[in-house]
Amino acid sequence: MSTELADLNLNRRPVYKKWQELLISRDISNFSVEEVNNIDETIGLFDNEQHLLATGSIAGNVLKYIAIKAGHEENGAIFNQIVTELTNRLVRRGFTHFFVFTKPEYSHSFKFVGFQELASSRFGVVLEKGTTTITDYLMSLPHSPNQAEKSVAAIVMHANPFTLGHQFLVRKAAQENDLVYVFVVKNDASLFSTEERMRLVQEGTKEWKNVFVVSGADYLVSYATFPAYFLKTPDDVIKYQTTLDARIFRDLIAPALNIKKRYLGTEPFSHTTGIYNQTLLRELPPAVQPIVLERKKSAEGKLITATEVRMAIKERKVENISHFIPQTTMTFIKDNIDNLEKRIKKGMKISGN
Repeated sequence: MSTELADLNLNRRPVYKKWQELLISRDISNFSVEEVNNIDETIGLFDNEQHLLATGSIAGNVLKYIAIKAGHEENGAIFNQIVTELTNRLVRRGFTHFFVFTKPEYSHSFKFVGFQELASSRFGVVLEKGTTTITDYLMSLPHSPNQAEKSVAAIVMHANPFTLGHQFLVRKAAQENDLVYVFVVKNDASLFSTEERMRLVQEGTKEWKNVFVVSGADYLVSYATFPAYFLKTPDDVIKYQTTLDARIFRDLIAPALNIKKRYLGTEPFSHTTGIYNQTLLRELPPAVQPIVLERKKSAEGKLITATEVRMAIKERKVENISHFIPQTTMTFIKDNIDNLEKRIKKGMKISGN
């Protein structure tokens, strides 16, 4: 049987329908805007009668929507051809590090072509492949002499932007431990860019000499960015995303850095973040002890949230949030208010946590 690889233009309705039908036949039914719109390229493998035998897509450095027509799934050559083509395209796009988020039963197929499993749950698995791995990432992080003998804690934050609430968490952790890692989530789908958020966290924590501010890189990502195209219900999506995130931290990151505590703030507003905290409380112990602190309040008694800061920027009422943010964040906002406002007008989402 001869086959032919071709690009699929999902903007063409007949092509999209054929692609969708194959995926649905393989029990993939999530075609949400969030999942489909971030696809960069999609390919299809056709037989000589132009039947779609297999498909796969790339989004950023992630392989997704990989499916093989029933009756052909045992043909390893088809799977290898799809995955090889997708990884080659990622290389041409400048990526040397790739991820796959998929169902547990497909993990072995990706391992066979060189992917390494990072974490798994009953909902899904995440695997990586590339010239660098999580081991390289962990070795690149700053270390303290005799770290194995020290009390080491961690905080993972988005900091969009860095508030007095974030600063309160860092202060408590720095006072109670020898060393603290503050991991800043890498995600440029935020009002403040990754680079800007890193800078604001560094400036807002520089008084504590035992604090390392580091990038979460590709490993401590916002659970909102985890691909979940193969899951059917919103609850399953949240459980899958948060569980994988927690297990990567617990099983790979924490042991390498001797992290024994992770500081969290309570979450009275976001349903999803509330579930995330519950997942951490369930998954981290006994290896890592979660330390939950009541969310910081302003001098006026209001709960401090980054969401309210972003809303104030949108409404150009920055003076209203002076009691929510450190001076370093306020100075940045005032200096860059026009640029931040342009991002909002272009459609940058400011709701959420």
